Amino acid sequence: MSTFGYSMPVYFQNMPTIGEPLSAPNAENEAELRKIEEELEKEVADILASGRDDESLNKSGQMTALQRLDMLVDKGSWCPLNSLLNPFENADGSTGIITGLGKIRDKWAVIIASDNKKLAGAWVAGQAVKITRATDMAKQLNVPLVYVLNCSGVKLDEQEKVYAGRITGGTPFYRHSELMQLGIPIIVGIYGTNPAGGGYHAISPTILLAHEKANMAVGGAGIVGGMNPKGFVDKETAQLLIDATKNAKREDPPGAVSVHFGETGFFREVYTEEEGVLEAIKKYMDTVPAYNENFFRVDDPEEPLYSPDDLYTHVQFNQRRAYKIHNVLSCIFDSSEFMEYKKGYGPEIVCGLAKINGLLTGVVSNFQGMIPNYPEYLQNSIGVGGKLYRQGLVKMNEFVTLCARDRLPIVWFQDTSGIDVGDPAEIAELLGLGQSLIFSIQNAKIPQMEITLRKGTAAAHYVMGGPQGTDTNVFSLGTAATEIYVMHGETAAAAMYARRLVKEQDDGKDIQPVIDKMNALIKSYSDKSRPGACAKQGLVDEIVNLDELRRYICAFVGAAYQNPVAICAFHQMLTPRIIREWDSLNNV
Repeated sequence: MSTFGYSMPVYFQNMPTIGEPLSAPNAENEAELRKIEEELEKEVADILASGRDDESLNKSGQMTALQRLDMLVDKGSWCPLNSLLNPFENADGSTGIITGLGKIRDKWAVIIASDNKKLAGAWVAGQAVKITRATDMAKQLNVPLVYVLNCSGVKLDEQEKVYAGRITGGTPFYRHSELMQLGIPIIVGIYGTNPAGGGYHAISPTILLAHEKANMAVGGAGIVGGMNPKGFVDKETAQLLIDATKNAKREDPPGAVSVHFGETGFFREVYTEEEGVLEAIKKYMDTVPAYNENFFRVDDPEEPLYSPDDLYTHVQFNQRRAYKIHNVLSCIFDSSEFMEYKKGYGPEIVCGLAKINGLLTGVVSNFQGMIPNYPEYLQNSIGVGGKLYRQGLVKMNEFVTLCARDRLPIVWFQDTSGIDVGDPAEIAELLGLGQSLIFSIQNAKIPQMEITLRKGTAAAHYVMGGPQGTDTNVFSLGTAATEIYVMHGETAAAAMYARRLVKEQDDGKDIQPVIDKMNALIKSYSDKSRPGACAKQGLVDEIVNLDELRRYICAFVGAAYQNPVAICAFHQMLTPRIIREWDSLNNV
């Protein structure tokens, strides 16, 4: 029982329950989903294990990045993000850093750790993209950004992939300035040699904490001065390089503790043990602004009535099979309670208020299945769950705007096949209403996360809280059933080759070569749209096991309430009152 009282218990406690017990688990469906989860878990483990072995690093006096994180982050709170992100297809599958959301001394932070197993944490292709995603998360959640830095500078034989592009090497330094101007602190623990880009990485945060063997500098000892550039290397040049390197080994590298603690004072604290740096980060995290979660709680935290393992039956791996979205939500939110917004209107969308760890959040999801006599702008029609129609788009615009007004974070559950098409849909203003939803989400200025349960298709994926449409998306998750594409592979093949089939047949030619091209395109769509490919391309920030979804949502909502930029008193909220009024008028 909380030591704090709760506002408006008549609204937020004993909300309507949803869901139903499983009559029988679907073992075949569960096996298909868990097989993909296990494959992706192994791939992530292989990426983390690649590079210098742990024993070698430990013998040299260093902990690995994972060992540092294990010591830094509160047990059970670590939520890895972008584990598979590899937009430039690096051979080891890694971008040289580990990122995620975790608690440090019971306060949420976005954390970036240099993976010192891989080229001592060097800048490699795609690393800046991953850092940028992490800085965006800190900005949207208004929580600290914490670095565990060990960056040996640019991988020089791939400098063109790293250095001077708009979203490559320099971007994080501008982002650090932006965060501090917003009042978001950046705390860095510095290990090892951090020259050039690594040096700016080190100097750009707010608080600099260093290990005694750390350094940061404009350039490293390996950049030997005094050489006369010739445009090539001959034996004379090589010998000069050998002599200069031997001499450099006998000296401290530029920017060592003696300089940046003893002279410049840039290092605020220095520690002889690696653990000391991590303890110092914790000490500074103790000082940053954060509400006690009970300030925002509306009820005692409760587990769902139904097991998260039930999700392996509810979420159908076969994309053509429908399922009950209320059953999915009942396995995730507190006490399986859900206050649905405008039930019966815009039936292709199920949205409303739910609780996670006792904290209130908005929820938006797609209904699955057939909807008789719908949409209203077509006579004698049957709506298809997962597709967006006029009422559903209006409903989402309203709900997002109300959540923004009441300062509630939103969790989106996507399983959408797109937006209705054709002249009736155009007359019904679906194009404009879809863009209106993007405007509403962007205008909301509240943290939002998105889960692509199965399908994320075309513009519907953008407008339903997808990461492409607005900058309010903190992160996006996928599952073992996720597919993201502009349209299904078979639809794309038909769109590309239908006229070619007609022409070939009319010319009396064999249509089999065209059919072969169509099937190749379908396979390509499948290969590039599945969970692992989506994670590597950055279409989602992490593929999460179904039974882990609640934990990630707890982290997101908890972080969103840690230090919000604006709050609304519960007794001043409109959303629950409007829901109750709608239910009363419509006998729901």
